[in-house]
Amino acid sequence: MAKTYEDLVAEARENAGQTDVDEVKRALDSGEEITIVDVREPAEYDEGHLPGAIHVPRGLLEYRASTDLPDKNRRMVTHCALGGRGALAASTLTEMGYTNVANMQGGINGWREQGYEVES
Repeated sequence: MAKTYEDLVAEARENAGQTDVDEVKRALDSGEEITIVDVREPAEYDEGHLPGAIHVPRGLLEYRASTDLPDKNRRMVTHCALGGRGALAASTLTEMGYTNVANMQGGINGWREQGYEVES
């Protein structure tokens, strides 16, 4: 049977780490070396993004990862709007040999719901 988007996202969540918005906020506030990878589309990113986030749209991730994300051992957190695309991205990066990747559950919507700052 063919897999649905939901099936693929569920598998991706099993294949890659997951974190929550509060943990990401603590890491950023503490000055931890962490790369935030925003995999949303350009218009979404332009409407607001996490402070210091690197924008690599999901559709270009495999193509741009080696140049935009050169350190495969650095802690990385992917995110999208809600968590599906971010989970797929985290799983893909893990398959590409990145060793410390997690998806931020709830995405930027969860970030905003907590009242955390976004840049535009």
